[in-house]
Amino acid sequence: MSSQKPVKSASQRAIAFLLILQTILIGVNAENRLQQGDSPIEVLMWMINQSIPVLKQASSFQEKQKKSLLPRHRPSKDK
Repeated sequence: MSSQKPVKSASQRAIAFLLILQTILIGVNAENRLQQGDSPIEVLMWMINQSIPVLKQASSFQEKQKKSLLPRHRPSKDK
């Protein structure tokens, strides 16, 4: 028996890549803010506020993946 992994579509990979890139850019921007003299607490609060939409997007993406993997029920023809 061969164990097969689910095949990820190009769009799924692109979305995952963009979410990772967005997170990296938040970190780079935070580093810039620290170098400009913002306090670490302010930068941390800013990062949290920037990360919430990314987490929501990732969660939404994950839910869409789960729904696409669920079997679809066909209406009964008995009725």
